[in-house]
Amino acid sequence: MSRRAITLRVNGEEVTALVEPRLNLADFLRQEAELTGTHVGCEHGVCGACTVKVDGRAVRGCLMLAVQCEGAEIETVEGLAASAQGSELCEAFVEQNALQCGFCTPGMLITAAELLDDNPAPTREEVRDHLSGNYCRCTGYQAIVDAVMDVAAKREMS
Repeated sequence: MSRRAITLRVNGEEVTALVEPRLNLADFLRQEAELTGTHVGCEHGVCGACTVKVDGRAVRGCLMLAVQCEGAEIETVEGLAASAQGSELCEAFVEQNALQCGFCTPGMLITAAELLDDNPAPTREEVRDHLSGNYCRCTGYQAIVDAVMDVAAKREMS
């Protein structure tokens, strides 16, 4: 199979690489861009550990091919964490102990950021619904929902 050249922006930086057409986005980010914050869990789009933003929308990186992202803007948890919004979410996750083993955390943060972009004042039920595609085996979700609600409340006050 012949490699194909792709160019995309990852966390604001242009990345060009020769990739196999079957390489998924999560593996591209980990192997080619050397950004290991995107975790690979189920490889079937079920767990949400590989969630990244593509052109502003959360997607499962294991279900999208890197070649499909030609010209796209990709945001990983590393890019999110470097932003004010991401820093705020990370701090809330720490304060609420919402990251026990940490495996699901990058996908949770990306998904939570998408929710708060779309709905700055969600209800607890809306947070739970939006995060329902991201599995966490450690926290029971309560602390994660608390963290997202804390960020929403802080933003509402400012």
